[in-house]
Amino acid sequence: MLKYYIIIKATIIMKSLLLIFITILSLQANIYYSKVEPYETRKISSNVLGVVTIANENLLGQTLNGSSFVVIDSQLDREELGFVIKKVRYLKNTLAVNQKILLNLKAALEKKRANYERVKNLKIKSSVEKDREFYDLVSSENAALTTQKEINSLKNQITDLSLRKAQLECSIEDKNLKAKGFKLYSLEVKVGEVVNKGTPLATLADESRGILTIYLNEEDLVNAKKKFIYIDGKKTPYSIDRLLNIADSKNISKYKAQIIVKAPKIFSKLVKIELRDE
Repeated sequence: MLKYYIIIKATIIMKSLLLIFITILSLQANIYYSKVEPYETRKISSNVLGVVTIANENLLGQTLNGSSFVVIDSQLDREELGFVIKKVRYLKNTLAVNQKILLNLKAALEKKRANYERVKNLKIKSSVEKDREFYDLVSSENAALTTQKEINSLKNQITDLSLRKAQLECSIEDKNLKAKGFKLYSLEVKVGEVVNKGTPLATLADESRGILTIYLNEEDLVNAKKKFIYIDGKKTPYSIDRLLNIADSKNISKYKAQIIVKAPKIFSKLVKIELRDE
């Protein structure tokens, strides 16, 4: 009898322990852990080819205020830009002269056309005189067309040079990297190195806010945005800001969610996150 009592008692204890274990699992189902990371991290790569002339390591760990942190040599670009600007100015002057010439040619052409229309049917004019008037009219028309052709060519050259000017200005700007409000997290190049398009240059971090990334279980996905967020056991005013209802490719059967928080004093600190109904 005592033997049966012990067996029954042991069974009750096992069931109680199992119930406690299941309860703990259910309570833990909506507990996650995440590091508080900067709101945004930007990896800056080069858009141009050139030699690095400045890589300001003194700015590492500092919030940038618009000063240059990486500079790539742009001397040739600046020289070419100066030539392009001068050439555009000369071409525009030439264009203005040709446009005035064309106005004069058109005015003369109208008079010659009117004169030819007046004399072509006069019987007192010989055919030689009429032909001379006609050839003079055609010559004036050709001169006007030639000038118009030169004007069109000048406009095309100016357009091409304007495009080149914009490309050089963009290249010069891309060779002088500046930022404001971002912290310089790392520099990937040093002075004297030659960089190509796509070469990593630096990493910037926006520490004005923080972001927590968690991967929800399927059961926590329902009404996740309506849940109250507890961080390290304390209720917060935060809620889930971004939620993907497509399972993550790396965390199988998990759904990515992000919570935007105030900037902490120290980033990358591991915190416990709970999703509760109240």
